[in-house]
Amino acid sequence: MHIPEEQDAPLTINIVSMIDVIFSILAFFIISTLYLTKSEGLPVNLPGATTAQQQPSTELTVTIEPNGNIFLNQEAIEIGSLTSVVRELVDPSSPSLVIVKADEAVNHGAVVDVMDRLRQVDGAKLAIATTRKNPVN
Repeated sequence: MHIPEEQDAPLTINIVSMIDVIFSILAFFIISTLYLTKSEGLPVNLPGATTAQQQPSTELTVTIEPNGNIFLNQEAIEIGSLTSVVRELVDPSSPSLVIVKADEAVNHGAVVDVMDRLRQVDGAKLAIATTRKNPVN
């Protein structure tokens, strides 16, 4: 009498749990990198410029809001003390980039006043923040 051999079930690897772990790790890295981005100043509506260029990492950001409030690295500051505070933060032997972020609704005179005060600080290199817009042909 012939006894039929039992068929061995084919071996399979269940990868569903491995996919769950990989997606969990991926989600962790995506969320953690969002917190590593450096916020430079406060959000304002920057004017556009076709010649705008990305600047290297900045040390100081001066933000001018439409209502005239001035912030130095997200800290409110009076216009009269801006020069002395920036002078304490900037080392004259190694120039520091100071970016002026002025809302496009800010009076031109207020921006010039802030820039004039910043230019009195030795070692402070000025830049004006803009957004890139498409060139007009």
